[in-house]
Order: sequence, then C-alpha cells, then structure tokens
Amino acid sequence: MKYLLGVDFGGGASKATLLNAEGKILATHTVEYPTLHPSNGACEQSAEDWIAALCENTKAVLEKSDISPLDIAAVAVDSATHTSLVCDENFRPLRPAIHWTDSRSRLEAEALRKTCGDEIFKKTFHKPDTIWTLPQLLFLKNNEPQIFARIRYIFFEKDYIRYFLTGRYGTDRIEAEGSMLFDCRTMQWDAALCGLCGITVDMLPPLFDPTDVVGEVTEAAAAATGLAAGTPVICGTTDTALEIFASGAVEKGDMTVKLATAGRICVITDAPKPDRHLVNYSHVVKGLWYPGTATKAAASAFRFYRDTFGGDYTALDEAAAAAPVGADGLIFHPYINGELTPYADPCLAGSFTGIRSTHTKGHFTRAVLEGVALSLLDNKRYLDGLNIPHGTSATLIGGGAKSALWAQITADALGICLNITENSDSSLGSAMLAGVAVGIFTSPKDAVEKCVKRKSTVYPDPKKTEIYAKIFEKYKAIHDALAPIYQNKGELK
Repeated sequence: MKYLLGVDFGGGASKATLLNAEGKILATHTVEYPTLHPSNGACEQSAEDWIAALCENTKAVLEKSDISPLDIAAVAVDSATHTSLVCDENFRPLRPAIHWTDSRSRLEAEALRKTCGDEIFKKTFHKPDTIWTLPQLLFLKNNEPQIFARIRYIFFEKDYIRYFLTGRYGTDRIEAEGSMLFDCRTMQWDAALCGLCGITVDMLPPLFDPTDVVGEVTEAAAAATGLAAGTPVICGTTDTALEIFASGAVEKGDMTVKLATAGRICVITDAPKPDRHLVNYSHVVKGLWYPGTATKAAASAFRFYRDTFGGDYTALDEAAAAAPVGADGLIFHPYINGELTPYADPCLAGSFTGIRSTHTKGHFTRAVLEGVALSLLDNKRYLDGLNIPHGTSATLIGGGAKSALWAQITADALGICLNITENSDSSLGSAMLAGVAVGIFTSPKDAVEKCVKRKSTVYPDPKKTEIYAKIFEKYKAIHDALAPIYQNKGELK
C-alpha cells in the first residue's frame, strides 16, 4: 500500500493528513502557531514557526500510523494565498512573512487604484487592496527600504516550506494569480506589474502546474521531518483551492461556504468573473474557476475572541448554545482586520454593539458566531446580485464546520442547506492532489469519488432565517453608521 501526505498551513495552525490509496485517512496531526501583530494593521508570521510545525506534524503522523516513510508515494504542501516572504541571495528570510490579512498597505493600494487601477484590474481580475502582494511589497519599499533593497527572492508561504523540503524554488499558477504580479490572461509574470513596486520578474519563482513534481525530500529535510530522502514533493497549490477540491466541488454550479481563517462563498464556474468585490482563482480541475466573496476574519475572529477572553472552544460553544437566537440584541461585526466583500475597507474595525448588563459570556460568544454568519450573508446577497448560476445548497468547509452550533447558525442565517463531509480541509485536498500527481488517482474526479464522503446535512430553520434577516438590517445599519467614524479616526499608522 502506498500513502499520500498533505500538509496545510492556515492562519493559525498547520495540519497534516496521511491518506491511503483507497481514500482512507490513517492519521492527522495539528500544530498551532501565532500570527504576530507588531503594529496597528500588521499581521505577520515567522517562517521558523512554519518549519517547526511541519517537522512536528510529519513525525507525529508517521508515529500515529506506524507506517514506513518509504511507503509515502508523494508529499504536497498548501497554505493561504498571497502570504509572502522576502529573502536574500542565499534564500534566507529578511523579515517575518506578511500575511494576506495585513492591512498596512492601505495607502499604497489606494495610490495604485488611482494611478493604474484599471490596467491592474484588466490583467489580474482584481483591483488593488491590502490583501495582495503588489501593494504589500510597495509598502515595504516605502517603509522598510533597507530590507527592500536586499530582496533577491520572493516566496509564498507553501513554496518556502517546499523549498525547505526539496531545495527547489517555484510556485504554481493559482498561487501566482493571487500576487497581483501575474497576468491572468497570459498566465505569466508581468514585468509592468512588477515594476509598479520596484521588483523584477527574476525575483519571482518559476511557474509550475499544481500537480508537477518539483523535487524530492533532501537528506537534511529527511533528518528533520522523519520523511524518507527521495520522496517526491509536488508543487501543490493554495488552501482554498484544495478545500474546495476536498469538499467534492468539481462541477460547474457547485457552491462552498467556508468557515476558516477567512470566510468565503465560492461558486464553481467555467470562466473568471472579474468584479470589484470578488476574488477569482483557477480550480485544480483545468478549465474551471472558483470566483467568490471574502469575509476577512471568520474562524480567526473566533480565535481572537478565545485568546483574548479565555476558554476552550467546547466550553464556549456550550455557553453560546444556551443563549437565544440574536443573543438578546448583542451584535458583533468581525472586522478585526478590516473587511473585504462587499466593502473592501481596511479601516473598518470589529465591534460589539447593543451591550446590556444582562448579557453573559455566552451571549458574547454567540454574537461572535452570529456576526460571522451575518457577514457571510452580506457576502451571499452580493454574490446573488451577480446572477452567477449555482445550486440551492452548498458544502460547508473549514474548521468552523466542526462546530454543530456554528454550522446551524450559518445555515439559518443564509437560509440554505449546508452539506458537511467527513473531512474537507486543505491537508486532505493536498494529499488527494498528490495522489493525482503520481497516478494513484486517475483524475481529480476519481480522487473525489474515492476520498470525499458526505457526513450530514444541516437544514435551515425558516423561522430563524426570518429572525436573522431582521437582525441583518440592524447589522447593516450599524456598519453604515460606524464606517465613517473609522475612516476619520481609525487610520492605520
């Protein structure tokens, strides 16, 4: 029996999944790591934390499964899109990585929109915002010129981890689509886009397909991870692309709702859908795309709440379940790092409104879960307005899907059925993609048939959907009232 290893790197944790050729998961392991906030708007991560998590995860799944590392047919790594790490001529990091949720490049993004926003949009299908690599690099140029002058190589998160494993520099085209340095029409790096932030194309990685075998595990990496030297390592791709793959969404019209670091609602299409408030990426199935909306902080908002106010997820969930629908008037907006769809406003801030002396911690916790669901409803209403064909149900993906309460709240708020599979996280998608790459699975659809198993369906309660629709009116009114205040007094400095 041959095995496949997928390792995901999310906003706050890495998860490894070991899969066999029949689609059965043999072992998983998760390691958390911090996101650093050294200044207002800053969201950074340490490359050393990534590597430490990789090594712990690989050793743990090997120990749990008791298989020989020689029997692993291929390894794939994935991570959040457009989280960049700048390195010197010796491939050494010059500073912590800038996570895609970092919002310090607000002024740079605004300047790019004014001076060349239309041209950027034509090439990249997106307009400049703080989430993209182009304005983030321009921020470094303007604010850390000594670091910027030493940049020789620019990595994206999963690609640096794969470089540690193989010593090979490269990235995939789906990842490149999220850099704003790549022409999505020609599928090549673009010199003019690079010039906007003062870099050259030769600083960027060579391009591969996600299923290309880029290299093999080196002797040094084998010693650190417990993997066998010579194990093939594929290029891999981004976390959302692989979550969607692992959910079984491989047909036009399939829809996914994501409760992970970010929240997403994506619809599978046969072409990109360029729009100011959508994010467009290619699917791992050639010829398909998964345009979608984005809530900047979903599970990360809940983690922030947990880390700040204490408690574990199980106890928090139980307390939230005891609070009534609507949390007795307490409303949370999850804009802790600004917001994307449908505002594209990095100045927005999170808030609890409607606080009463009768509110308990359970009310606050429920308000967090409901606030994220209402943000997704904001997303869905915008997406529905674009008339992109999709089914009447969706598959719920991301770590938040593990909470039965949060899944029900989300189904009730959106007013749609949410299908839940036994496992749909990115690390499973990575392992499945590795299997496609080395021929264990004959195609992405074959991988889905063997690996994806539906566990349950969450049905919305029509009465609660009506309640949430009324709460949503207040939710929008609060946004509209507070947004100008944040613009005037919440500048990122």
